[in-house]
Amino acid sequence: MDSAELLDILGNENRRRILRLLARRPCYVTEISEYLGVSPKAVIDHLRKLEDAGLVESRTDDQRRKYFSISRNLRLEVSVSPYEFGMKSAYPASANLDASRWRYVSLNVQLDAAETDEGADESDADAETESAEPESQPDDAAEPVDESERERTADAGAESDTGDAGAVATATDLASELDQLKQLQRELSLAQRWVHGRIADVQDRLGDAVDGDGEARLRADALAAVAGGATTVEEVSRAVEAPEHVVEASLAELADRGFVDRTDDGEWTLAE
Repeated sequence: MDSAELLDILGNENRRRILRLLARRPCYVTEISEYLGVSPKAVIDHLRKLEDAGLVESRTDDQRRKYFSISRNLRLEVSVSPYEFGMKSAYPASANLDASRWRYVSLNVQLDAAETDEGADESDADAETESAEPESQPDDAAEPVDESERERTADAGAESDTGDAGAVATATDLASELDQLKQLQRELSLAQRWVHGRIADVQDRLGDAVDGDGEARLRADALAAVAGGATTVEEVSRAVEAPEHVVEASLAELADRGFVDRTDDGEWTLAE
């Protein structure tokens, strides 16, 4: 499925909410329905569209319950500007990718406008200095020469040559800068894919470290939210995009396992 179709699929809020839930653990239809507060029939319809798009897959357990989970690690990028509209989807790059070989990601790319303006100012100053120097008088003054006309003609030619050369130099510099920025854009996109893959890997290991059961991902997200400064159930709930009663249960489990503490003021912190 191409990027435009994926964007259409993800345009529905409930389908996005389903994916957020499945990103934490596999669920069956009734669980999703209760979690989202929508009818099972609507959930089944959304899941069918997500399956057709290749984003979700299913399996049946021993009790003949059908569990749904996200089928693949995919990144969808959308670019909108006055000069471009585009979409692309990509799989995460390998974690073994050698980022040290990238040309631009580690560099501070800056516009050279200041240097260009400075150079232009120096050129203008030089031109003014040269024009201020006294011109030598012709040795033969027998025949009158229209010096003003000759100067106007010379100045006009010089200004034309200088203007054309300046425009060419500016266009060349901008074309070169545009090429660099496009290469930087490509490398940043690759870097984002690399980070995407690394995040998934670290989250898997964090989930295993917290607990390997079906709620591990949610508890890992809640733990990361507390590490990021969230101190209340409401703040953690917003950070992980899960209902407060679910988050509260996860935090209580984390506290029982010694990962977080609850202060006398009722705030959550990482265990010391």
